[in-house]
Amino acid sequence: MAKKVTFINASKSTFYATVRKRVDAYFIENNISVNANASMWFKAVFFLTGLTSCYLLILLGNFNAYITLTLTVLLGMFGAFVGFNICHDAIHKSFSSNAHVNKVLSFVFNLIGASPYVWNICHNIVHHTYTNIAGHDEDIDVAPGLIRFSESETVNKLQRYQHFYAFVLYSFAMLSWVFRKDFKKFFQKKIGEHVLVHPRIEYFKLFIYKGIYYFLFIVLPLVVMNITWWQFLVGFLTMQFAQGLVLGLVFQLAHVVEGTSFPSPDQKGNIEEAWAEHQMRTTANFSVNSKITAFFCGGLNRQIEHHLFPKICHIHYPQIGKIVKETALEFNLPYIESTTFSAALVSHYKTLRRLGKEAYKENKYVNKSSCMLTRKVSAVYS
Repeated sequence: MAKKVTFINASKSTFYATVRKRVDAYFIENNISVNANASMWFKAVFFLTGLTSCYLLILLGNFNAYITLTLTVLLGMFGAFVGFNICHDAIHKSFSSNAHVNKVLSFVFNLIGASPYVWNICHNIVHHTYTNIAGHDEDIDVAPGLIRFSESETVNKLQRYQHFYAFVLYSFAMLSWVFRKDFKKFFQKKIGEHVLVHPRIEYFKLFIYKGIYYFLFIVLPLVVMNITWWQFLVGFLTMQFAQGLVLGLVFQLAHVVEGTSFPSPDQKGNIEEAWAEHQMRTTANFSVNSKITAFFCGGLNRQIEHHLFPKICHIHYPQIGKIVKETALEFNLPYIESTTFSAALVSHYKTLRRLGKEAYKENKYVNKSSCMLTRKVSAVYS
């Protein structure tokens, strides 16, 4: 059984205090709010308009099959972009200083298929605290038995090919999220080592909001559109696969690339470094100089800044990124980044190959004595 993890600042590093002081000074000296500015609100309107337009055009446009299928791909992609650019910040309460605005924008997460309440626990509380720690960070527990992300896990024969099929499995991420993941996580006793105790109202919200999503994306299209059940199924799956692939790729490029570590606590559950230093070793950026990537990925291409300052709206990450990088180098800490999206993809591919094929080739019984000899293979993106 995994023990509670404690970060011990054994070296008495002042990195986080220093970088936080410098970032705070940047906002004060320039008289800038840490929340959304005009550019951020433009992005919010753009992506919400795109999502709504694609949905209505599919539902009421009466286009031919090719145009409709193209629109379903765009709908799935815009669903991911809305999650990246609006809901992610809102759930972190960084979009606005107004709690009501954050709550309203967080609700949109339900309309793209995911529970903001469950996400807050899995992501904000667990993932941000225990990044890349097996048994605690369930973001790296992707398709157990099929994909191996951590060196502390047993490697099996099938995983020799994970650098090929993993990208296909990522496409199922949203489909699993819509029908399985939120329910599974909600009714677990623990997520990682975080014990779950839900307010009664959240049981009602989980089912009613899922019901609204199913009505909007399953019932209403079948009622309104002049299509057969199999045409609907093709369109629905296309939307889900497009959204899932975008989500899967962007999420994994932040933590599972060359240079990132997957540390294990000692027998007492201690990590012998400060939390902020842990984040620098387990998190990576990509394509930080691309305005297009920044616009569509909602700051998720700057995960280092996001993990250190989740309460700051992502629109400010390019500016504070310079401060974070300079401070990291000053403290002799890694600042892991890939110059382009494609470079990050190649790095992720190489990491999958190292943890799969190369690990099995080196020692197919790696970690077998310390792990379960058999693991039940769960559905993709448990």
